[in-house]
This record gives sequence, structure tokens and C-alpha cells, in this order.
Amino acid sequence: MAETTDPVVVLTDEQCWERLRGQQLGRLVTRVGDVLDIFPVNYVVDGQGVLFRTAQGSKLFELTVNDEVLFEVDDHTEVDAWSVIVRGHARPLETSAEVERADALGLTPWIPTLKYTYVHVDAASLSGRAFARGPEPDRYGVQQY
Repeated sequence: MAETTDPVVVLTDEQCWERLRGQQLGRLVTRVGDVLDIFPVNYVVDGQGVLFRTAQGSKLFELTVNDEVLFEVDDHTEVDAWSVIVRGHARPLETSAEVERADALGLTPWIPTLKYTYVHVDAASLSGRAFARGPEPDRYGVQQY
């Protein structure tokens, strides 16, 4: 009997951070009451969290109403894929020392707009999965148990 491997692997926290550090675009999920919103943002990993810049608007307003957020990043190739979710609390940077330190990280907007506010998502927990891609198994044939 051939040995099979699980096509889904749970990532460790360090593997999650490694994947997050290798990307630049993620999705911020906010919730105000019964309304969920999702915003694409470019980011950098900053300590045990992620940092992005934003302008005044709905995203920043929603974070002042409820700072609990999800932040999701994923990627794929022809042979594998992965997804990481950061659960945490978002807070705008307020002190000049925090902003000066954030400026040194080199995070710039992808589109030509002014974004004066840095927001840090402090990670409360991480979850991640890696996936081996391949053809779908035969759904109607004899299954191995």
C-alpha cells in the first residue's frame, strides 16, 4: 500500500511570520455591529504584528469603533499554496517616536495618495495552513480507509 501525505499542513507561528514577511499585500477585515468590511492594504511585518498606512475614511473610522480585526495573507504556485490569518487589535500610532520608528521601515503607499496614519495590528494569535496542490482524487472510485 502506498503511503499518502496530508495535502493540508498546519503552520507553526514562526512559519506564519516567515510567510508574512515574504509578502506585501494583505486583507484587513473589520467589523462594526453586523457589518463586515474587507480592505486590501500593503504592509510590513513589525515585531509581533503588521503595520500599514491609511488616510482618513471608513477604514480608520471602523477601527476606532471596534479595534478587533483579522488580517489575511495568502499566496500560491502551481504546486502549493498557503494562507495565514492574524487575529488581533488595530491601533493607530500616536507618538512621534512611534511614527519616526515606523517611517524608518520604508512602507510607502502603492497608489499616489497621501496616507498620514500608521496602523499597527498587534497579533493576539496566528493561524496558517499550507496546501499541496494537485488533481482532485477520484470521487467515485474505491476509497482507502
